[in-house]
Amino acid sequence: MNIVLDTNCLLMSLSRRSPYYPVWRDFVDGKYTLCVTNEILEEYEEILSEKVGAEIASNVIKAILDLPNTRMVQVFFHLHLIAADPDDDKFVDCAFKTNARYIVTQDHHYDVLKQTAFPHIDVVGIDEFIKVLRG
Repeated sequence: MNIVLDTNCLLMSLSRRSPYYPVWRDFVDGKYTLCVTNEILEEYEEILSEKVGAEIASNVIKAILDLPNTRMVQVFFHLHLIAADPDDDKFVDCAFKTNARYIVTQDHHYDVLKQTAFPHIDVVGIDEFIKVLRG
């Protein structure tokens, strides 16, 4: 299953004490494929560096790049679907390019995708995604 993980959901899932840790653990265990672009990785590194420090950010990015269930893609088109926060478009474009099953996010800017006929991209919150993982 291909997914795109919003930066805040990645951050929420990293601590072993977090109730969202299963998202990170299941990625490391190969239970889903994380789809990313250079632009997404840059945002991950920037935000993680601010929130948890440069060393941890670097280790997380290295893990993402080293795991075989990471799908790195280049996006050559931009759908421009998230008018409320165009910076979020990179996640939508990646999901479209990889035919991702979900964008996992807590950000309500993505709610516009529920009214978008094409492309159809499912958006789920992190709690719902954990339920999917427990399946």
